[in-house]
Amino acid sequence: MQFTDLGLKAELLRAVSEQGYDTPTPIQQKAIPPVMAGHDLMASAQTGTGKTAGFTLPILHRLVSGPHGHLARVTKKPRVLVLVPTRELAIQVEESVRTYGKHLPIVSLAVFGGVGINPQIAGLRRGVDILVATPGRLLDHVQQRTVDLSAIEIFVLDEADRMLDMGFIRDIRKIIALLPKQRQNLMFSATFSPDIRELASGLLHHPVSVDVAARNTAAETVTQRVIETNREQKKDLLLHLFETRGWHQVLIFARTKHGADALSRNLEKAGIKSAALHGNKSQGARTRALSEFKDGKLVALVATDIAARGIDIDSLPYVINYEIPNIAEDYVHRIGRTGRAGMEGEAISLVSHDERAFMRDIEKLIKRTLEREVIPGFEPSAHAAPRPVQPPRGPRKPQQPGKTPNRNAPQKPGGPQLHRSGGRHR
Repeated sequence: MQFTDLGLKAELLRAVSEQGYDTPTPIQQKAIPPVMAGHDLMASAQTGTGKTAGFTLPILHRLVSGPHGHLARVTKKPRVLVLVPTRELAIQVEESVRTYGKHLPIVSLAVFGGVGINPQIAGLRRGVDILVATPGRLLDHVQQRTVDLSAIEIFVLDEADRMLDMGFIRDIRKIIALLPKQRQNLMFSATFSPDIRELASGLLHHPVSVDVAARNTAAETVTQRVIETNREQKKDLLLHLFETRGWHQVLIFARTKHGADALSRNLEKAGIKSAALHGNKSQGARTRALSEFKDGKLVALVATDIAARGIDIDSLPYVINYEIPNIAEDYVHRIGRTGRAGMEGEAISLVSHDERAFMRDIEKLIKRTLEREVIPGFEPSAHAAPRPVQPPRGPRKPQQPGKTPNRNAPQKPGGPQLHRSGGRHR
């Protein structure tokens, strides 16, 4: 199947072609037709599957399908609302709208926390077709009466699983209550827990279900391996790997904000251009770090789990788990940053004695035993005494090895309050 077989508007096909694409990914093949037809959608898709284009393309098609289409433009109020968990994802989705809608008279805006609200208010007053928002800042606008959601015709809930992880369920329900009863609803989630399915049952009406990946599985194009060592040797081992393997673009995961900062400083001291990405960074610093990493100006980006959710790089070659996540599903999300859209990638986990139980939980989840490797000079001690793993500060409780986490416990929206960008375009 080609994009030309999907019935999309010529202006959209032109934009897709300009991006160098001609064949839709599986999620795009399955999602685009029912969305174009006006059906509700419940889609399970891992990161890197092309799901953003899977909903932006058919939504753009519907918005310009007038004058006889029921979505012909009649108001300056937002007609599409895309709700996302993080500022980075808001920016990414709005960029996708601008990329594929560049030849259409469509206005889009991303609103999220961490930046001034006044430019967003000005953008909303000028009129917006597609509004991409994080829950906190959107409710700020609702409270200030600077946004009117009464004309929403299509509602997209993206990364619903992470929304619940971050404690946004109450905000989501408040926002849904403000929307018109008659609308099209699209829900995307990497996993569908019982809580997610409960939310879906109250949101979606006779949805088309799309599942393009087995639940909680890692991309087949990602080579996964484990390097066992001592905790105290990890820093020197990582520097050794950079020196001997010629890495040039590496996303490194740390468990805490403090740990990400410290590791980034150590890499810089060793002459490896790097930056840290986490919730305590300003919006400007986060945007700059992501941009420089994508452009190749930074060799390494050290990130925490939540901060990394918005990272979308088509050909990222390496993901390093400097510290193993204490929630097994986070491992799948982490390594899903590489091996995207059919590209090959490599995920390496540096595992110390006190992380082996977490690694066993991960292997149980992904249903495979990963290759172990020992680097000469960095062998793990046979008598290493385990120390308790310190969980990241934030709302989620650490998972105990061998136990299923409660991923939907009540929490505050941690880290940076949502962010917004005034990415308005025609």
